Amino acid sequence: MIRYMTAGESHGKGIMAILDGMPAGLKIDENFVNWELRRRMHGYGRGGRMAIESDTAEIMSGLHKGLTIGSPIGIFVRNKDHKIDELPPLKCPRPGHADLAGIQKYGFKDARSVLERASARETAGRVAAGAVAKIFLKEFGIRILSHVTMIGGVYADTKGLTFDDIRELSDVTRSEVRCADKKAEKAMCGEIDKARENGDTLGGTVEVIVDKVPPGLGSYTQWDRRIDGNLARAVMSIQAVKAVSIGSGIASSAKRGSEVHDPITYDKSEKIFSRSSNNSGGLEGGVTNGSEITIEIFMKPIATLTNPLESVDIDTKEKKEASTERSDVTAVSACGVVAEAVVALEITSSFLEKFGGDSIREIRSNYDSYLEYLRSI
Repeated sequence: MIRYMTAGESHGKGIMAILDGMPAGLKIDENFVNWELRRRMHGYGRGGRMAIESDTAEIMSGLHKGLTIGSPIGIFVRNKDHKIDELPPLKCPRPGHADLAGIQKYGFKDARSVLERASARETAGRVAAGAVAKIFLKEFGIRILSHVTMIGGVYADTKGLTFDDIRELSDVTRSEVRCADKKAEKAMCGEIDKARENGDTLGGTVEVIVDKVPPGLGSYTQWDRRIDGNLARAVMSIQAVKAVSIGSGIASSAKRGSEVHDPITYDKSEKIFSRSSNNSGGLEGGVTNGSEITIEIFMKPIATLTNPLESVDIDTKEKKEASTERSDVTAVSACGVVAEAVVALEITSSFLEKFGGDSIREIRSNYDSYLEYLRSI
């Protein structure tokens, strides 16, 4: 299993991540880690902060000559905009943000002390740590992608597209909002423009797909070992995410069992079990079943509005407009990159729990033996 934590404030010196539990012998491509950080900054509707920062990971510990050595991996992403002590106080909390709840919890008189840590800037640390997890999973053929399926009420049509189709069509070099449906992408950008003109913000939905996951990760034996629960928790921890649906999830609740559950098939030549559909999203009973893991994530509109809602001054208790900060119109495409990262970390943790070892070589031996065992069932 792995553990990770982040530290740092939005306008502090930077964001830090510590990733503990990665095995020795994994070659870390720092260019890939930085590419993942750049992907997080991408997206039509992002705000001015993204024009200032150029996120680059400094790996401070846990490597020797580019290889992991089994000790905690420390990663630092430096902020160019780091004037935390010079910024004005924020006295009128923003509806939908952590401002007021944080003031009440910690006894602050200035929401600046809340927003600096509650900010989604924190996710730079999670994306950096998740990039290391992705490098680990790639060693075993496991791939992860995300793509935007809705922004501002405009839905993408990706029916019939394969993992590789979606990966190509939603790549940052081909889509401004990381959407695999070009017609929908154009309409999404139009909605973003309208929201910007009105001082408003937009939410949306993202799908994360994990390919080539072996059956048997997670467990039904205890509630906290169910991998679907751990994945849902990780995704729900992302700022502004308000709901998650696995497989056909939400839609399946209105259907009959005969329409939802996935028939089991067996390939005699390959000696493997599979499913003829994937309404379960690759997870049954808290355990992976070998199908693609599919997770839909629902993100609310950004809480900071340039045309602010009503609020109350913390000092005077008088009615005032909510404070404004530099912000995005929407960050749905970035949310997908963060979701990939936290999903990669959870899959890696479950993978290491099952095939545990202190080195990549040992884990590979355990994994290969397990695949051979599956063919003997």
